Amino acid sequence: MFEVINTSEYARTGLLKLRHGSIQTPAFMPVGTNGTVKSLTNDDLIETGAEIILGNTYHLMLRPGDELIKELGGLNNFINWSKPILTDSGGFQVWSLGDLVKITEEGVSFKSPYDGRNIFIRPEDSIQIQQNLDSDIIMVFDECTNYPATHEEAKSSMELSMRWAKRCKDFHTSDGKLFGIVQGGMYKDLRSSSLEKLNDIGFDGIAIGGLSVGESKEEKTEILEHLAPELPQNLPHYLMGVGKPEDIVEGVRYGIDMFDCVIPTRNARNGQLFTSEGVVNIRNAEHKKSTLPIDPNCKCKVCKNYSRAYLNHLDRTNEILGSMLSSYHNIFYYQSLMQDIRDSIKNNKFANFVKDFYNMRDLEMPKGPV
Repeated sequence: MFEVINTSEYARTGLLKLRHGSIQTPAFMPVGTNGTVKSLTNDDLIETGAEIILGNTYHLMLRPGDELIKELGGLNNFINWSKPILTDSGGFQVWSLGDLVKITEEGVSFKSPYDGRNIFIRPEDSIQIQQNLDSDIIMVFDECTNYPATHEEAKSSMELSMRWAKRCKDFHTSDGKLFGIVQGGMYKDLRSSSLEKLNDIGFDGIAIGGLSVGESKEEKTEILEHLAPELPQNLPHYLMGVGKPEDIVEGVRYGIDMFDCVIPTRNARNGQLFTSEGVVNIRNAEHKKSTLPIDPNCKCKVCKNYSRAYLNHLDRTNEILGSMLSSYHNIFYYQSLMQDIRDSIKNNKFANFVKDFYNMRDLEMPKGPV
């Protein structure tokens, strides 16, 4: 299923073989919350180099419903996407409801934000929903630990997630690969304990959760640095909900193979465009008359065909095309970043890549393995 091909300290390239195709790692997965990556067609995604997308179990369960999607041939058929799909379990979305959700040993209860009906989800229900969606990668149902949390609170939350992980594993019957999720807040001993428990249960991949919940960059890095030598080398490693380009580079330095985040498309809709030299705010007046492309080093069709002045105009007039072009560019940038990372590891030049990445953006390079 997963083959490590090249290594550079903890950083590595690999090939993850799934039912709907193989993906090269490190990989970035665009987020398709409702069965679509906002503003982009599937052809657009393939043009950018995307090999896998993420679907949202929580939202698809509520609308249009996982049973309907199953009846229509699964999520791939429903959205006409021929490549792999990973679905999250809904745990993060439930966590984001805050005090509106009730958590017990058996599962979680909350009201649908769409029609107000009462919803109750057990770990087994989350797995069944994802199996109805016919996902290539299925995530266990977990409780995302609050931030900040005391050691006692984080320990209790982590242990509940581990009991739920076992129930997910016992219930899982589909061909979709099942990933466990490491929890434990900002406490290294709890993270190690969580990983050990997941390894004992046995999963097809290991995800690291709870690192996009408000913690500092330093805290995130400390957890990644701590876990890097403990992660099983024969399994893919997935850092959930991360992140900015520099977060991805840091993740790769600590052995992460898979990333997802809404940042490239969300920021695009708000005029924030990623380039080889940093972020361009296309709404700024300085771009109103600029004939330059977003990024002269980018080979995407947006940079080849449209000026900053035109994109500034589209954004200021709230034209849908502005969101489409900006989102395309940002996803293309992320996929190009992943390709450059893979190439640098393959050619034993990852250390130089990391230094150049930070130098071009005038950022201080954190200490870490290269």
